[in-house]
Amino acid sequence: MSHYLALDLGAESGRAILGKLSGGRLELEELHRFPNQPVRLPDGLYWDAHRLFHEIREGLRLAGRGRGLKLDGVGVDTWGVDFGLVDEHGELVASPRHYRDARNNGMIERTCETVPRAEIFRQTGLQFMQFNSLFQLNAIKLAHSPALDVASRLLFTPDLLSYWLTGVQKNELTISSTSQFWNPAAARWATELFDALGLPKRLLGEVVLPGTKLGMLLDEIADTCGLGETPVFASASHDTASAVAAVPASDDTPWCYISSGTWSLMGVELDAPVINEQTLALNYTNEIGAAGKVRFLKNIAGLWLVQECRRAWALEGAEYGYAELTEMAAAAEPFAAVIDPDAFMEPGDMPERIAALCRETGENVPRTPGSFVRTCLESLALRYRQVLESLESVTGRRIEVIHIVGGGSKNGLLNRFVAEATGRAVVAGPGEATAIGNLLVQAMGAGEVEGLAGLRAVVRNSFDLERIEAPGKAEAWDRAYEKYLNIVSKKR
Repeated sequence: MSHYLALDLGAESGRAILGKLSGGRLELEELHRFPNQPVRLPDGLYWDAHRLFHEIREGLRLAGRGRGLKLDGVGVDTWGVDFGLVDEHGELVASPRHYRDARNNGMIERTCETVPRAEIFRQTGLQFMQFNSLFQLNAIKLAHSPALDVASRLLFTPDLLSYWLTGVQKNELTISSTSQFWNPAAARWATELFDALGLPKRLLGEVVLPGTKLGMLLDEIADTCGLGETPVFASASHDTASAVAAVPASDDTPWCYISSGTWSLMGVELDAPVINEQTLALNYTNEIGAAGKVRFLKNIAGLWLVQECRRAWALEGAEYGYAELTEMAAAAEPFAAVIDPDAFMEPGDMPERIAALCRETGENVPRTPGSFVRTCLESLALRYRQVLESLESVTGRRIEVIHIVGGGSKNGLLNRFVAEATGRAVVAGPGEATAIGNLLVQAMGAGEVEGLAGLRAVVRNSFDLERIEAPGKAEAWDRAYEKYLNIVSKKR
């Protein structure tokens, strides 16, 4: 039996997940869970990178000294786009900013004053979102930050954490492809953008494939954690890339995926990027996945809305669990209001902001927590239907099955809404897709799993999945969808 450790960091929490692989089956065990709480300073919103690394070491210690394990691999995955800058001595020169930091506001427009939007898309094929690494880096330059003058390398969040584990500075491919300065067609950095924007190309390092062995765990960490010699792999280190790798699909039936969590990443897997005027107009993204696949997808706000509502109610003294909120939503009135989920990107007072948007668009204002959550979930399902239709338009094929993976796949109410709204079968699970993908890409790198098809066969053999069949006619959903399209056409 082999043992791999996934250090899986999401926007709300991080985990150290042990994977035990034997006979084509994978078993999971959570060794350590910790919160990932951003820090708001007077000048902006930051990630607590040093605390996160402390928690990673604790996960390693629990594996080594706590369980006496010999690990066959360790790999890190995180959210996309964010990064740290290190100097020639390898020291972090500025605390990594959070992608929701207000510094990014208006940066798409300012950047496109120098390089037109169409040219950026031609070179990168990436969806325009104001927190993409390109715009964050340009914001640093325009602010005349001294950090940019002394930095010698840009390391995306999983690259930075892997560097602290190994002393090796590399940029892993899947996370690099979230930056909007990777050229997926040419398979290289889009250095022309750096030249045009006056950004230093010295920041761009060597790019390695998912499954690459970076090196061994540093001696000090290995000794402290009781692990001995331990290989560290560059897994599919963008969490969505790991999650999509773990989609338990076969190629027999046309399918798409939704990696469901704080964000919903909805798309299809292709052999080559699709970069043209249509995909630019539809604001699609071409990110790289495991085994050289292209993740052609769209970012959707996801369960972020529910998370922020819950946080706002907790500040008012009303503590609700997610299961409790889902039960309340199931009992609430259907289609009381429709909203555009992507209208809410910044944190803060989510229920009031939803209410304000409802008043602005002439929708009924939700009155109870259950009604707020149901509005969020129904509106997400309507957004998925819109993206499904555009995916089919771009690819020219009908999608028969929607695979929902990640933590959000455990929300049975949302899964049912998706099947009803889209009229397609939904396969829900596995819920731990990100950690599973991380673990099995490591196993691919170690030669224990053969290719993406072999990886997905392990997933199908190892985890229970739920299939929700599409109902017949859903006239209420059709009416809600027309209302949704009318609302978003006026807001965008």
